[in-house]
Amino acid sequence: MKIRKAVIPAAGLGTRFLPVSMSVPKELLPIIDRPLLQYVIAEAAEAGVEEVIIVTSPGKESISGYFQPHSALEQRLAASGETDLLARVAEAGNLAKVSFVLQKEALGLGHAVLMAKDAVGNEPFVVILPDDIIAHSPGAISQMVQVSEELNAGVIAVEAVPWEVVHNYGVVDATQVSDRVHKIKGLVEKPPREQAPSNLTIVGRYILPPQVFEALENTKPGAKGEIQLTDGLLALLRGHELYAYEFAGTRYDGGTPMGLLRASLAFALDREDTSKEAVALLREFQYRIDLSA
Repeated sequence: MKIRKAVIPAAGLGTRFLPVSMSVPKELLPIIDRPLLQYVIAEAAEAGVEEVIIVTSPGKESISGYFQPHSALEQRLAASGETDLLARVAEAGNLAKVSFVLQKEALGLGHAVLMAKDAVGNEPFVVILPDDIIAHSPGAISQMVQVSEELNAGVIAVEAVPWEVVHNYGVVDATQVSDRVHKIKGLVEKPPREQAPSNLTIVGRYILPPQVFEALENTKPGAKGEIQLTDGLLALLRGHELYAYEFAGTRYDGGTPMGLLRASLAFALDREDTSKEAVALLREFQYRIDLSA
């Protein structure tokens, strides 16, 4: 079945970006001139996703506001002949149909995904974590959709990391079946290095069957009272095949201030309209690097 819907959990507090995240949701923080959310929705739309369900929490109403029409602004830009800016303003709303589900309590990533059950219905869907920004054409989701269609199975994005940092991530226990593709036998959340089954760590892109909702409903909360998506996926594995896919592209961690800065610099260097200024900016600060070397 065609992948038509995506779920984006965006209910977190964004503590790594405090104090700015007290008033601006981290998902709306920009890489140059577009928020994190817009980049991942564009990636989903490229893969054929038509509807995006964003799971938010109280106090994050500005996220829904971003995707609403801005008639007064659009009229002003049209009247002044600012056609390029007008296109940028309209871009976000034209990518896909966007709807919202409220997660009233922070009860874990698995619970956030479960909140979208009614909106998704009985069809496969994508889960996208907006902290993970992946630069590549075609996008990671497009790549994963192709793998999912070929194998008729769920797919989880992974990337290999150095063994010394593997304890910071969710890790798959998997057997390689082809180039970039591994059949998953198990998943472990933040294992010690000596207990990690591999160095293939989970990245925030999942293609899942609708049966994952039943698995999450039957998943008991952990020590913090949270329902973890990893636990739901382990339950799903008992009756459904899941594959890990090493996507082509560069992942940027937009969930930390320095990761967001790194993404902004990389994107600025790649964009035709910003590359020259970005290079000049880096050269301007080169003397500081030389002094600290």
